[in-house]
Amino acid sequence: MTVMPSADRRRLLRGAAASLPFAFWAVGCSPAPGPRAGGPVFSPLGAPASGLVHDGGAQPRADAVSWMRVPQSVDGFSRADELYPARSVAAPASPLPWRRPEREPGIVYDAAGGAGRFALDGYLDRNPATGLAIVKDDTLLVERYRYGRDDRHRFTSFSMAKTVVALLVGIAVEDGRIAAIDDPAARYVPELAGSEYGRTPLRHLLTMSSGVAFREDYDGNDDISRLGRATVGGAGPGGAAAARLVDRRAAAPGARWSYASAETFVLALVLAGAVGEPVATYTSSRLWQPIGAEADASWLVAASGNAVGYMGFNAVLRDYARLARMLAAGGRAGDRQVVPARWLAAMARPHFTPRQTGGFWGYGFQTWIFPDGDGSYALLGVRGQVTYVDPGRRLAMVHTAVRPQFRDPGAADTMALWRSLRGQV
Repeated sequence: MTVMPSADRRRLLRGAAASLPFAFWAVGCSPAPGPRAGGPVFSPLGAPASGLVHDGGAQPRADAVSWMRVPQSVDGFSRADELYPARSVAAPASPLPWRRPEREPGIVYDAAGGAGRFALDGYLDRNPATGLAIVKDDTLLVERYRYGRDDRHRFTSFSMAKTVVALLVGIAVEDGRIAAIDDPAARYVPELAGSEYGRTPLRHLLTMSSGVAFREDYDGNDDISRLGRATVGGAGPGGAAAARLVDRRAAAPGARWSYASAETFVLALVLAGAVGEPVATYTSSRLWQPIGAEADASWLVAASGNAVGYMGFNAVLRDYARLARMLAAGGRAGDRQVVPARWLAAMARPHFTPRQTGGFWGYGFQTWIFPDGDGSYALLGVRGQVTYVDPGRRLAMVHTAVRPQFRDPGAADTMALWRSLRGQV
């Protein structure tokens, strides 16, 4: 197993050099427009929140036990691959460069709940974001860091990683490694033969409709907690054994939607079995290098060495922005079609409607679909990790955060920022 080093300084510094000169900016409630020099904006400060160091002081160090606790989350969420076993996802020798504006655009937004109108600084003073990037076409309009984070930190994704797995599944279909998404999972993971997940077609794993009973309530005693302990926590061998922890069918495949991280874990096993190499290796050659990433990323792995898939992808902010740029461009990066356009279209349409999911969002292939009907969708992770994509506007926003709750009402403010942004850039 290859363990991710503490930092790939050479790549990161080379990537930083590929950007225009840095702009160091004391972040307060400044009026629009923003900093004159187009480039990263760093601040030791962060939004006040219970348990967080927000006044420029040193962040408490995390370990494998404490990293999910609020006081340690700033540190833990920006170096998860140092706390748990991980495989490196190698970046290419030369990153795909960014265009930069002469100055950051002046952005205002109407805060959720009628709380008022604020500039971008106001959003960051109200919400515990560690990183914020806004992309339009090939231009990185906004690149902000808070709580002392910078462009060398690899921010964790939580469930944004699920969409990365779905992208790789589509690439594997295009490559002929996966014959059809109507194949059962056991075709690619023989160890799952005879299990409910093994009998489930990949299509229904992609849409969170396997019908296997799985409880994901984040109460510490649910199925996601058991899966976490058996995979990231290293309490079991991982692999098919972890997928068999839940093996009771509650509905026929495709009959109903029910969010279950185990579906993506099984997809990651399928992917590794289909391509015949670690998911991290395939991610590097078929996704990370083609999008022109500047720094190595990483996948957290179980004891078996397989990527956990349902969470645990880690990358620097500008590379998350490169991923978002590719998605907003219909799967293209530079002159290369990285993800097949037809696969991305299938990912970004609602296979289940908001009425069927019981909420605001529709659901595609490991994507959350806006109800607007304009092709916009999102990658979502707990504790405030978000990527919004609007292909029609070739616009995207990446948001990494340390929200204190798994399901935090503050997410409405991030949505309000995105809604306001779409009419301004």
